[in-house]
Amino acid sequence: MPGVDPLALAASAVVLAAVLGAALAARPRVPAAAVAVGGALLLCAAGLVGWSDAADAVGDVAPTIGFLVLVLVLAALADAEGLFTWAAAVTAGRGGHSPTLLLGRVAVLAAVVTAVLSLDATVVLLVPVVLATAARLGVSARPHALLTGHLANSASLLLPVSNLTNLLAFAATGLSFLHFAGLMAGPWVAAVAVEFLVLRALYRGDLARRPAAPAPDAPPVPRFALAVVALTVAGFGVAAPIGISPAWPAAAGATALAVRRLSLRTGRPAELVRAADLPFAAFVAGLTVVVLAVRRHGLEALLADLLPDGDDLPALLAVAGAAAVLANLVNNLPATLALLPVAAAGGPGTALAILIGVNVGPNLTYAGSLANLLWRRALGPAAPGAAGFSAVGLATVPLTLLAATVALWTALRL
Repeated sequence: MPGVDPLALAASAVVLAAVLGAALAARPRVPAAAVAVGGALLLCAAGLVGWSDAADAVGDVAPTIGFLVLVLVLAALADAEGLFTWAAAVTAGRGGHSPTLLLGRVAVLAAVVTAVLSLDATVVLLVPVVLATAARLGVSARPHALLTGHLANSASLLLPVSNLTNLLAFAATGLSFLHFAGLMAGPWVAAVAVEFLVLRALYRGDLARRPAAPAPDAPPVPRFALAVVALTVAGFGVAAPIGISPAWPAAAGATALAVRRLSLRTGRPAELVRAADLPFAAFVAGLTVVVLAVRRHGLEALLADLLPDGDDLPALLAVAGAAAVLANLVNNLPATLALLPVAAAGGPGTALAILIGVNVGPNLTYAGSLANLLWRRALGPAAPGAAGFSAVGLATVPLTLLAATVALWTALRL
């Protein structure tokens, strides 16, 4: 493993800071994708990353990026078919007249949407629907919005397809799709339960106010979209054991919904392009090269000295905690890219503990994940300030990290 080169590490870190600054800025002067790609090219031109190494790094992550694009399109098309609006209406109806029961239903809905359609679907598509449902019922939106935002991060533990960080780590674990899901089922349930219980306690005053209006009638069931999403998820589980990339079921599901909308003339090709969010794909590719430079010139060596070996409970807790701290310092996506090469030597338990850290930890600060920024944008002026967001995170993150890591340690020994 290369040692630390202070000058090269400093130069690479400056580029990484610029890329993250563009991503975290509310209105960046230069698009984040342009900064990431430009920074990657600059590092290659300066000789801090070899051109071939950069190409290899982008090639390695390209299938993951492609899958992410397909899932974003699938989720956007399902939303256009009314799937999220229907699900939220059913959730509100079954919540009856109890805000606490409604909060529990929202937790289940957000956890399932995050696990199946990724955290991006939750923050971009589900959060606005949850806000509208709370307003229609006349209840406080604050606990429901915060729980949905938190679960966009912490409920993304279940499947390799739930989060870009999971997709990046999946190959490093050497696990099958179903084995990954089996090991992470316990941490997923633990994380959702702790988030719900803590936020219910924190906002018991808001939840004491009864709904001022009856639950809206649920719209017709979007049967076609529901069937396509269900078959796509089933395809993820079937494809992996027989060596087929999960991108194929995602592509099939997205194609089925796209053909329907285009044939009925209820959608346009331009909407598919916007849903794919190609600038974000370019951002991830550029960021991969920038993080490679930081890793090669010292960060990887520093992390190797920091992370403990083994998969006993203290080691897993230390790994998850370190990953959570790094995610809040440099954002969870760069943290994952930096930690995974080090974790590869520690076995699947270490890699999965890192995922707990980088998926749960970002609930502590807005800078922890890009999903937090999308959530804040969805809430607009109603979003809590940075201090308020972190205050809630201090109440949930340590307990969620502990519960999820203990569940992982237990699963590894079954």
